[in-house]
Amino acid sequence: MHRIYLHPLPVRIWHWINAAGCVLLVLTGLQIRYVGLIDVVPFKTAVTVHNWTGFVVVADFFLWLCFYISSARVRSYHTDLNPVRYFLGSMRQAVYYAIGIIERAPNPFHPSVYRKFNPLQLMTYQMIMIILLPIQCVTGILLWNLTGFAGVVTALGGVRVIDTAHVVIFIIFAFYIPAHVYLAAMGRTPLDHFKAMLTGWEEEPETVKAKPQPKREPAE
Repeated sequence: MHRIYLHPLPVRIWHWINAAGCVLLVLTGLQIRYVGLIDVVPFKTAVTVHNWTGFVVVADFFLWLCFYISSARVRSYHTDLNPVRYFLGSMRQAVYYAIGIIERAPNPFHPSVYRKFNPLQLMTYQMIMIILLPIQCVTGILLWNLTGFAGVVTALGGVRVIDTAHVVIFIIFAFYIPAHVYLAAMGRTPLDHFKAMLTGWEEEPETVKAKPQPKREPAE
């Protein structure tokens, strides 16, 4: 096995705060949306926890954004721009997820420092981090203070439009989280990818030709 330093410290901090925050937002959001049907904690407590967790996730998003904007690792989000190569890579990865995992076939994608996402991951994370999460943050802040942001809410189509967008993305995240955990467990062992997100180091089989890596551990 050889090791690749795939997840710098700021990314790991962002990931675990974001993961815990999103799970808590989904759980409290369910109680707020279905009050009377789901009553784990008092409604007011659910709203308070939901609001404060939302602020933490917003701040955490800016940690992620600032790190990638100021780091060469932003290249991870705009690799494989060749349409034909991207399409073929996506098809191979889709076949692996649909059949290869069940047959215990090797993953056709092997990460490197500046190419950490397979084509399907790249598309998914671009949609989540560049489109869905920012929209969710903005709509959440607007719903938190409808009176203070009345002008913006009206300009965007009213409360119903803002609320619908927030709920639709909430549903997407509610399905995405368990799917993400499931696929994360599909490494060489079920805990490999989780360990990598704790230590920063991803292990790859020696049969895969590794790209030259720095002799020293990269700076965080």
